[in-house]
Order: sequence, then structure tokens, then C-alpha cells
Amino acid sequence: MSAGIVHGMPDTEYHSRPELSSTGLRLLLPQYKGSPKKFRYAQSHPRTSRVFDVGSAVHSKVLGVGAGIIEYPDEHLTPSGNVSTKAATVAWEQEQRAAGLIPVSPAEIERVDAAAEAVLAHETAAPILEVAEHREVSVFAELDGVPVRARFDALSGETRRGVIASDLKSCLDATKAGFERSVSKWGYDVQEVHYEDTYNAATGRPINEFYFIAVELTPPFEVAVHHLPVLWRESARKRAAQARAIFRECMESGKWPGYDPMIRELDMPAWRMYEDDDELEVV
Repeated sequence: MSAGIVHGMPDTEYHSRPELSSTGLRLLLPQYKGSPKKFRYAQSHPRTSRVFDVGSAVHSKVLGVGAGIIEYPDEHLTPSGNVSTKAATVAWEQEQRAAGLIPVSPAEIERVDAAAEAVLAHETAAPILEVAEHREVSVFAELDGVPVRARFDALSGETRRGVIASDLKSCLDATKAGFERSVSKWGYDVQEVHYEDTYNAATGRPINEFYFIAVELTPPFEVAVHHLPVLWRESARKRAAQARAIFRECMESGKWPGYDPMIRELDMPAWRMYEDDDELEVV
């Protein structure tokens, strides 16, 4: 596909495309427990989990687009209301996913609705979503000779403030410190710069403002909006470039190696050294 912006592309079509995505970037990097071998495996083994389903359902509720939501019928629930693990339930789940639906339990539906309402009522998040009025916008381009793609949760056109984008994240801890840990663990910084650079390559224009809208999935469903500083994004750009280089090399060679087979001497973490010092002082 040539460089450009596509509105309304179905989820299944977007995720089946061969261009390198931000998720793929992170799967290639050891900083996020990745490797080319893991990247290759993920291409034919899509990720599913109960937590992932709930997060996807919140996205659909807040953004008003994306996969539909279907509630587990009574015959696939245990007497306590949990989802059954029987073969018939697993088969039903697979049928719903194949139809583009997200199966959620009655209890999860309540959480999804509450989290979505919290975001849409939030004094900072709601106005950002109003300005970034386009939903699940697919962008295609080429970076460093690698075909890439990005899918914005919310993206504006040109405004007085420039182009504004936001990404919705469901999480356990939306506080500043908590979300900083999430950024480091899941590589949200790499995701942001991948989105920004893909958009810039496709349009010749920058993303002027990018925000993460974080919503906790437990009562009272706290919401917070976060922005990454320039220094963090510059570091992430180096990692994104590293991942593209790995991808390009693997595509050219046809080889998708796993972890480095060399024996490595481990480094003692700083916290362990401090812990030992404290214990010695006590003795």
C-alpha cells in the first residue's frame, strides 16, 4: 500500500497487513522481552486474554468504533458468574472472535461501561477526544526502507494547535509514577514515536500534540492524561530505529533468530547491593 491515511479500515484487515507496526517494533526488541523469533511467532498466533478483551471493549465503548461486544450467555457461565472453561465455551468464544466480536462476562460489561463513562466525563480527556475527532485512523508509510503502519485511536485534522493525537490505555495504575512504569515496561514511548514518524512520513506534517489517556479498570475508575517529554521520545526513536534495522535484516536474510546463544555473566542489581549493605550494618 502506498503512503497515506485510510479512514474506516476494518480491524481484521489492518492487523493482517504485512507492514511493521508499533507492536511489531516492540516484539523485535530485547528491552521488551522480544526477539525476531517471538515476532515471527506472533504473526501466526494472535494474542488473546481476558484482560486484553476488557481493554479492547473499553476502547470500543469510548471511541464508538472497533470490535463489537457480546455478553457470555448463561450456559457459558459458572454458578458464580465466572466464564466457564469447558470446551463448548471455548468453541463459542472462537466463533465470536471470528465474527469480529469481543466476548465479555456480565461483570466485565459493568466494568467496561463504568470505565468508558469515566473517560467521557473527564474534564481533560473528554475535550482532547472532541478535538481529535477521527477514530482508529490507519496510516501507512516507509521509514528507513521499511514499510510501516500505525493506527491512531483518535486523531485530529489541522487545528489552531496543529495535529493532535491521543491513545487510550486501560491500566491498573494511572498515577504519574504508575504510568511511567507502564511506559517503560510496555514501550509506550516507542509506540508514540512510531506513530509520529509514520504520520510525518505519510503526510509531510508533524503530530504537534500526543497524549496518553489512562483509565484504571477498578472502581472508582480513575482517569489521567499523560504526555511524554522530548528526552524520552528521543530515546525511544533510537529503539524504534534499532527495531527497523533488525526487521530489515531479518527480511533480507530470511532468518528470525531467538535470544543470543552466548553465555552471559549477569550483573547484580543495585537494589541487591544496597540490601546487602543494610543487612551488614544491622549485624
